Amino acid sequence: MKRMVLGVVAALAMAGAASADPVEGMWKTQPDDGSYAHVQMVPCGAAICGKMVKTFKASGEYQSPNLGKTLVIDMVPEGNGAYAGKVWRPSNDKIYVGKMQLAGDSLALSGCVLGGLICSKQTWTRIK
Repeated sequence: MKRMVLGVVAALAMAGAASADPVEGMWKTQPDDGSYAHVQMVPCGAAICGKMVKTFKASGEYQSPNLGKTLVIDMVPEGNGAYAGKVWRPSNDKIYVGKMQLAGDSLALSGCVLGGLICSKQTWTRIK
């Protein structure tokens, strides 16, 4: 009985690891207004969300008032490393219609408002 329970637990653990989204993990943003962040990408329902977990300036790590806030909002996988959802930009406090494209350890994000008239782009790198 004990072996069967351990086998079931091991199988569930492997199934969870196998179904992990490839964009999950820690990412470093590009600098924006002199600072950058480490963002933890995790599942949020059927989508992916990313929260700011560390913030940095040229002088080093600092305690931003944005720590713990969600930058990547409900990004739904569309296949072939593409995602669609929303992106929040702290420097201007705007939420953009967003897209992400995963390519290895690089994550290209873009966000637009006003039907695509105003857009912003960044490329993040995976932290290993």
